[in-house]
Amino acid sequence: MDFEEFKKKMNFYLEELSIMFNEEQHRKFYTYMNLLLDWNEKINLTAITDKEEIILKHFIDSLTIAKYIDKNSKLIDVGTGAGFPGIPIKIYREDVEITLLDSLNKRVNFLDTVIKELKLEKIVAIHGRAEEMARNKEYRERFDVATSRAVANLATLSEYLVPFVKEDGIIISMKGDNIEEEQEEAKRAIKVLGAKLKKIEKFELPKSDIKRSLVILKKVSKTPIKYPRKPGTPAKEPIK
Repeated sequence: MDFEEFKKKMNFYLEELSIMFNEEQHRKFYTYMNLLLDWNEKINLTAITDKEEIILKHFIDSLTIAKYIDKNSKLIDVGTGAGFPGIPIKIYREDVEITLLDSLNKRVNFLDTVIKELKLEKIVAIHGRAEEMARNKEYRERFDVATSRAVANLATLSEYLVPFVKEDGIIISMKGDNIEEEQEEAKRAIKVLGAKLKKIEKFELPKSDIKRSLVILKKVSKTPIKYPRKPGTPAKEPIK
């Protein structure tokens, strides 16, 4: 796929999100896609290797949260993997300060390469586990927004994300279609961690029948110091 075709495909989907890119932003996304495919031959970054699917299922999907992020926000993307949604948000929104967190060092090396190649500013990739980093004073309750895409069930994910966020900040969990049962099971965890449900937005990705949900929480009080629990515990024993 050459650059002009790539740009046309991006605009085809972006139109439905009411997002417009300049030439430089398109170039950055194009470079990002090619870096992703090159590195994916060496380390496992994505199961999606079709270029049009990368555009829709990685880039466009990531951008669906942009409207919930206030100007000049500090955002942490937990379990970012190959940089989703954090890097697409950074390319689109230069005002947002972003921390990418991943537990695999080789993925962090890839993210560092992307940040350097795309000359992105006010963005850093760090290696660590959410349960440990959220207990670190440098990161605990320091962010306006915490987000994650398809990392864990909502109860577990809330324990990963809520401790990073300041009071009055928001938590955006990017999910698939069937969220009701997860949301019901996560009610107590959300409350215990100091958050409340603000909104669930259900939608289809542009020009497709791929269903998505955004679960948006608001941080209403400080997270008790005992959370998050030690690594592995939130996944094995979600708060009930």
